[in-house]
Amino acid sequence: MVFAGPNGAGKTNLLEAASLLVPGRGLRGARFAELARQSGAGGWAVAARFDNGLEIGTGAVENAPERREFRLNGVKPRAQAEVAEQLSAVWLTPQMDRLFTDTASGRRKFLDRLVVALEPHHAREIAAFESASAQRNRLLAEAPYDAAWAAALEDAMARHAVAATAARVALIARLNATISAGAADPFPRVALGLICSIGQRLERAPALDVEDWLRAALAASRTVDAVVKSSGYGPQKADMLITDEAARRPAALSSTGQQKAMLIGIVLGHAAMIATARGVAPLLLLDEPLVHLDAQRRAALFAALEKADLPAWLTGTDIETFSGFAAAPYHLRDGMLETLQGF
Repeated sequence: MVFAGPNGAGKTNLLEAASLLVPGRGLRGARFAELARQSGAGGWAVAARFDNGLEIGTGAVENAPERREFRLNGVKPRAQAEVAEQLSAVWLTPQMDRLFTDTASGRRKFLDRLVVALEPHHAREIAAFESASAQRNRLLAEAPYDAAWAAALEDAMARHAVAATAARVALIARLNATISAGAADPFPRVALGLICSIGQRLERAPALDVEDWLRAALAASRTVDAVVKSSGYGPQKADMLITDEAARRPAALSSTGQQKAMLIGIVLGHAAMIATARGVAPLLLLDEPLVHLDAQRRAALFAALEKADLPAWLTGTDIETFSGFAAAPYHLRDGMLETLQGF
């Protein structure tokens, strides 16, 4: 489906609402307290019913602005991972155009979203590591600190760090194979890599051995970590490397249009990988995907979406740029949605 309309009409809001049907903070990464309508009564909710009978609802928790709850077929799930197992979503936003020149933190977040869409429990591993790491930072700030408690926290950090890194490594390997097989064609093929000391060790040693190494490294770095108030080891130190496979050149050195084409290729490859792994295609949300694309690349995107048969929602300010795309067009103005006839 195509949603066209002027700036401020609500196109991104519509895609963000759909993105909130899966766990996480949605395509903008906004705080839940910011999702309520301005000057409204407060609170927010999103619900959807799918052709296969699946029903998903989510919304704010009263008196807890930074929490939300899900309903899966009318029942509160035991964990949000149950929702993610029923529905996955992949999205592309204008802000993601900065991925290649962004900070390592931005690329890690992008990578982790890719992992979570296929392995919902990955978010729990990252959160558990961050919690144990924060507790260790507070503990090391005390003088003297409890060495046994520090060792226990480092044990937790090692276990969760290795599990999270292993999931990242596995996702990159599968995505590279999917893209190399042509899932992103005709967009430029990219090769993804992980710059990570934990990941490097996982390539040549069993996970349990890597956990032992990481526990020892954390214990040896307590004095330094106490000074900088941060851990020198862990998944928070990783970075994702993106390379133009044909040119053998880092994506950061490519033109803006080429970077956008590579990013679209990654998203299409990821969607194809999820569809193959789960047997059900993810919801593909593309906010202003035609920006920086020439006419040839626009036509290539339309052809790729039609060939892949993905449930895709696209937005843009000019409906004419979507001519040649066989999707149902809608027009947004002042928060209202109408069908465009004769397009």
